[in-house]
Amino acid sequence: MAKTIVVKQVGSPIRRPASQRATLKGLGLNKMHRTRELEDTPSVRGMVSSIPHLVEIVEERG
Repeated sequence: MAKTIVVKQVGSPIRRPASQRATLKGLGLNKMHRTRELEDTPSVRGMVSSIPHLVEIVEERG
C-alpha cells in the first residue's frame, strides 16, 4: 500500500498570485477547510511546501 498524506486547506486563495491558486487546484482543493488524501510523492510534497500558508498536513498514513 502506498503512503498517503491528508492535506487540508486553511487559507483563502483570494488576493494570491495565480500560480498559488493553480497549485491549490492541482492538489484538488478549492474551498476552505476541505481535506484531500493524496499519494505521498516528492511532487505532492513540493506543492504543499510551496504554499505552506494555504494548506497544512493533517495526517500521514502508511
